[in-house]
Amino acid sequence: MEQQHRPDSEAPLLAASKPDGAASSSPPRNRFPFFCAVLASMTSVLMGYNVAVMSGAQIFMAEDLGVSDTQIELLSGAINIYSLVGALLAGWTSDRLGRRLTIVLTNGFFLVGPLIMTLAGGYTALMAGRFISGIGVGYALVIAPIYAAEIAPASSRGLLSSLPEVSAAEFPLRRMMLQSCLIIVFLSFVKIFINTGVMLSYVSNFAFSALPAHLAWRLMFAAGVVPTVFLAAGVLTMPESPRWLAMKGRLDEAKAVLDRTSDTLAEAEQRLREIEEVVDAGSNGAGGSNGGGGTWNEVATKAGVRRVLATVLALQFFQQASGIDSVVLYGPRVLAMAGVTSNTLLLGLNVLFGVAKAGSILIAMALADRVGRRPLLLVSTGGMTASLLVLGSVFAAFAGAKDDAAVAAVAVAAVVAFVCTFSVGFGPMAWVYSSEILPLRLRGQGAGLGTAMNRVMSGIVTMTFISLYGAITMAGAFYLYAAVAAASFVFIYTCLPETRGRNLEDMEQLFRTK
Repeated sequence: MEQQHRPDSEAPLLAASKPDGAASSSPPRNRFPFFCAVLASMTSVLMGYNVAVMSGAQIFMAEDLGVSDTQIELLSGAINIYSLVGALLAGWTSDRLGRRLTIVLTNGFFLVGPLIMTLAGGYTALMAGRFISGIGVGYALVIAPIYAAEIAPASSRGLLSSLPEVSAAEFPLRRMMLQSCLIIVFLSFVKIFINTGVMLSYVSNFAFSALPAHLAWRLMFAAGVVPTVFLAAGVLTMPESPRWLAMKGRLDEAKAVLDRTSDTLAEAEQRLREIEEVVDAGSNGAGGSNGGGGTWNEVATKAGVRRVLATVLALQFFQQASGIDSVVLYGPRVLAMAGVTSNTLLLGLNVLFGVAKAGSILIAMALADRVGRRPLLLVSTGGMTASLLVLGSVFAAFAGAKDDAAVAAVAVAAVVAFVCTFSVGFGPMAWVYSSEILPLRLRGQGAGLGTAMNRVMSGIVTMTFISLYGAITMAGAFYLYAAVAAASFVFIYTCLPETRGRNLEDMEQLFRTK
């Protein structure tokens, strides 16, 4: 209690003067904001589920409703294009309704969209449900990281123990750096949640595969409806973002939330002062439309800024153009053409792919700060290239093989290797690297452009895969993806410096002088 009555100006100095062995005198860590951030990020599980459930459902939809391969392509990939609508609306909505109600709205999209698909009797209704789900995907991409970053207290930055202690005079800069780092941490958690949703969709595909076709695919979509109700109810128990409350002039409510989500009352006061400073700066024009125009003027006039933005766009382009979502959404179709004939076995192997993909991201998180971003990206793209070449060669050498266990085993091993090497590096590190190199004044716009590039390329790849292998054979499709993966390896090797351990605010200078 004594610490809470000290003058606020003393607190940073006292913290900086503590000996290393004084950690036991620190206030207990408040776990409530972490719980809130995780609950908000659970919308990413629904996002992953709704995107990937088509992987197995398409088998039974074609049998029940007679949808064509072209329609399957459009249904599978269009959700990524539709997500751009949600991403564009999410910022506007969250500024008006608040972060918490926007998360509830996101869950509403994930309830209505799959429900329409569950009850659909034809292609038009299926596409309408996919459109609504796609809007939810766009909202989920934007709102969870915003809420997580705004609810987290300064003490949560203790997760990032590699940053050194600094003096009281440096504290504001350190806080900006730590907030950026925290966004990166939550991006990694969001990737885990998305891939957990993908894995659960594969489990759903497998669990309902033994039912009649007209029930199987409908229950696969319906299984994603029920969790949205409970998640929305849970979100309503969370506090609103203190920054949003301050933006609306509700400072007493913002202070109450900060008291609940900070370790000490002194920290809550400090956070409120910083939020008020940011809000006041925004209302005076810094960060408004003029600020945005100034930012884009920098893109036009500064070579370093242009290089950073080009790097972000290139990373997101290569990540999706190398074909990962073709395997995520068409894995059973790929293995069926490699000689696996049982639907149950196909969907069971799909679960294996989902487990491998989700598990590999945990490895990436463990290694990112130990070995660095660049080595992980190089190993990842190199492994992706090799596994895609093997997969393409299997189809080139054994096209049309049926019930050949050896051929099927090699194809399965190649697919597992592809998803593992992607997820241990290129999958999460493209997002982490992009977040690190973007300067603070460009981070919002740059991240938005990178996300748009990622979703557009994912949509293009998934909406053309069946047509692509129909035109150049399955072997040709995977050789093409291997060429893109090899090009991404060359790009990373020649253009991307290591960022591990560097000050986030030095990234622009690093890219200008490299």
